[in-house]
Amino acid sequence: MPTATYRVQIRPDFTFDDTAAVVGYLADLGASHLYSAPLLTAAPGSAHNYDVVDHRSANPQIGGEEGRQRLVAALRVAGLGFVVDIVPNHAGVAVPAANPAWWDVLRNGRGSAYADWFDIDWSRDRILIPVLGADGDLDALRVEDGELRYYAHRYPIAPGTGAGTPREVHARQHYELVGWRRGDSELNYRRFFAVSDLAGLRVEDPAVFDATHAEILRWVAAGDVDGIRVDHPDGLRDPVGYLERLRAAAPDVWLVVEKILEYGEALPTGWPVDGTTGYDALREAGGVFVDPAGERAFTTLDASLTGVEVSWPELTHACKLEVALGMFPAELHRLASLAPALPEAAAGLAELAANFPVYRSYGADGLRHLARARSEAGRRRPDLIPTLDALTARLRDPADELGQRFSQLTGAVMAKGVEDTAYYRWTRFVALNEVGGAPERFGVGLGEFHAAAAQRQRTWPRGMTALSTHDTKRGEDVRARLAVLAEVPDRWSRLLSSWMAAAPLPDPAFAHLLWQTVVGAWPLTPDRLHGYVEKAAREAGVSTSWTAPAATFEERLHKVVDLIFDDAALLASVTRFVDEITPAGWSNALGQKLVQLTMPGVPDVYQGTELWENSLVDPDNRRPVDFAARAALLARLDEGWQPPVDAGGAAKLLVVSRTLRLRRDQPALFTGYRQLPAFGPAADHVVAFDRGGAVAVATRLPVGLTLRGGWGETYLTLPGNSSVPDDSASSRRFTDSFTGRVYSGRRVPVSSLLDRYPVALLTPTPAEPVVAP
Repeated sequence: MPTATYRVQIRPDFTFDDTAAVVGYLADLGASHLYSAPLLTAAPGSAHNYDVVDHRSANPQIGGEEGRQRLVAALRVAGLGFVVDIVPNHAGVAVPAANPAWWDVLRNGRGSAYADWFDIDWSRDRILIPVLGADGDLDALRVEDGELRYYAHRYPIAPGTGAGTPREVHARQHYELVGWRRGDSELNYRRFFAVSDLAGLRVEDPAVFDATHAEILRWVAAGDVDGIRVDHPDGLRDPVGYLERLRAAAPDVWLVVEKILEYGEALPTGWPVDGTTGYDALREAGGVFVDPAGERAFTTLDASLTGVEVSWPELTHACKLEVALGMFPAELHRLASLAPALPEAAAGLAELAANFPVYRSYGADGLRHLARARSEAGRRRPDLIPTLDALTARLRDPADELGQRFSQLTGAVMAKGVEDTAYYRWTRFVALNEVGGAPERFGVGLGEFHAAAAQRQRTWPRGMTALSTHDTKRGEDVRARLAVLAEVPDRWSRLLSSWMAAAPLPDPAFAHLLWQTVVGAWPLTPDRLHGYVEKAAREAGVSTSWTAPAATFEERLHKVVDLIFDDAALLASVTRFVDEITPAGWSNALGQKLVQLTMPGVPDVYQGTELWENSLVDPDNRRPVDFAARAALLARLDEGWQPPVDAGGAAKLLVVSRTLRLRRDQPALFTGYRQLPAFGPAADHVVAFDRGGAVAVATRLPVGLTLRGGWGETYLTLPGNSSVPDDSASSRRFTDSFTGRVYSGRRVPVSSLLDRYPVALLTPTPAEPVVAP
């Protein structure tokens, strides 16, 4: 059972051997387990390894089997465990020759031994491959070395079909090369979201499961792997059946799933897993540092910028319907073909998916969500009510193929419609626009936070908690600094108006996203900001898009970015404001980190985030990490240095290392959960809880605290020492893990606890031995 994991993006530019070289540092930091990106053979040049092409071996691009064994040996020497990420839902097919199973299917069609591996609609004679620059553009085809080639793309030729012109050879194949735009509308194999280069796998077939998991399970059997993280289970035809099979094959591993829960949704208690990867915990740990009182001001600001008061439910419905009809028409057509008696089945299914309140349906809760989707769909489209009723009747049946495939669609529609579209359009307060978040709920109240933490302790105490992942939209410290804006909304509104006037952009909602990004991630290089805003604007799909880039708008967008760095007055204004809010941002960053590391669950530290980390969405959050600098700072801390908060992130490293070491060395101090109330004029600025011995204390809403004149007579009541029968005041002694100070007495002034750092981690101090006279 891990006490804390450390996520490393092992990939071609950071190999098994590179990872082995930092294992000693991770052990010194206090991690109990290394947690890696997928390790099986991925597509050539893959930057992330989620496009596995061969399940039979460790990726040779990162060191292959020998490199993997060297890493395992290094972990064993350091006493660390190993958690690996696996991708059961899909495989990479961008380079067919790299994927032996896909290559064989393209060569032999339905006669391939691997035809059942992939979720292909064989009602169409040929597999559609959307790769051409334009439909029918086959002039560049050539036959060479027994293969059909299109520029750098290579495809197999079926036996006995290689005679004639390239066009004639192409016409005889089991696949058809078509224009790239036809992928969304006509693709006849299931894919990951809208990515045609990732083909869905049928792991519900025991033979496919066995073949694609044999190598991972060999590692488990050898004792090389202690935990498994399952990527995107919502995409599977039968997620629960899959997890039951995986658990039976690896009964002793720590097993977590990348299951994104909507607000109020719970992970089904019967799942044979240890919990989720922690996006629900991310919302709670970060949200408690956002001032709910700022909501009205930011709603008013958003309305003044856009001219309308945007409704989050209406926006998400519109975005989900847009992607259902625009990105997933091929999937809708395949579903509709299962209901041929309903001529409007595709429209009805799109409306149901757009109104589905969670990622996908599971069990009895799924019926409740389906009923809600049906009700909303009928309200919006009364003309479709007969179709909706007929579809819903079938979707209620768990054995109906229509229902099983519809569940695979709803998660994709939610992810693309909300995470990758609505989050970039509704820019009221982007610190809340995070995977697993609830942007319409402005922050998390203290009561809500403590109730959620206590519930997690009761139900999923072994699940992962996280603040940053490879999929988060912005790094944890960017969100922490942005949280400060909720406390200074008037000042933010004035500055925003002046900046937008100095560098106007004909999309005010996106301009608000841009300026929040600037102050949240500052300082950042022009190249990073240019790359981010272009991706974000295309994701939003309002003024430009991936499929139809608007050159005029994007040129203006990049000119605004250049102005930020080139206009001296604008640059000075941005820098002054960032300098003003950064101390409060540091306070939030340290607070939310301590809360995440100490709350119920197994905390994960994403690579590099033990120092200040101002990354944005991928690929920005996959930049190289300077582990040598971190190791040097850690050595200074271990020599007794207590760094100031402004010392380049060393204070965060202090918090992370001392907390992880405590969790590893004294796990008995983290077996319960109890809120510790504060009393006094600034009590609402304290987050404090007792984990069964370890007491975490953090500062929330630091600007408001400063305006109120500090802590004043606010105090915290510490838990009693049960080893001392009289429970007298003198029996309560606690040591702060960050400063070494010892506190005694039941009531401790918060001003004393938090005068050096805005956080404290208290542990019971062993009673001094009684010496007999």
